[in-house]
Amino acid sequence: MAVKAVVFDLGKVLVDWDPRHLYRKLFDDEAAMEEFLATVCTLEWNDRLDRGMPFAEGVAQLTAAFPEHRDLIDAYHSRWIEMVPGAVEETVVVLAELHGRGVPLYALSNWSAETFLLVRDRFPFMEWFDGIVLSGEVGVTKPDARIFDELRTRYGLEPATTLFIDDIEANVDGARAAGLQAVRFDSAATLRGDLTRLGVLESD
Repeated sequence: MAVKAVVFDLGKVLVDWDPRHLYRKLFDDEAAMEEFLATVCTLEWNDRLDRGMPFAEGVAQLTAAFPEHRDLIDAYHSRWIEMVPGAVEETVVVLAELHGRGVPLYALSNWSAETFLLVRDRFPFMEWFDGIVLSGEVGVTKPDARIFDELRTRYGLEPATTLFIDDIEANVDGARAAGLQAVRFDSAATLRGDLTRLGVLESD
């Protein structure tokens, strides 16, 4: 079916978020940094933050479990902004083309509402979205079907004519299971190709 609306993930698709941007400043050894992120400030712990756990609470819990890493854990909160050096500019160019063509645009992101406030005004393209759904507001993260239902009901979207873009395969699968069209983001170039194939953008 024809695509009538496009939904973007934010982190690593439009916004360059990665804890490594911060922790490379705090570790001299890359392997030690990766070990820390795999065993202390893990993706599973970050997922709880994305589902709405306050950062202060999350830091306190983790510090109690790993007191020897107190300062490094605290940095995840106090220096969080350093995880976001800027936008993924090549994808912003694609977003701008969609915006210029009048395509309805939305964002659906696993993101703490607490930290999203720190960056929303920093990126002018956030104003191009007709709506934004954050996991931190909903209390569930992708690929949980409930967050796709929230997107659909909040903005009156028809899943079959809505295209979802995400860099994580499980989230793409979750969107498809919820009835949306979906493509996995690999690069701005491949995204442009997908959008052209689906008739959302015109070929050069």
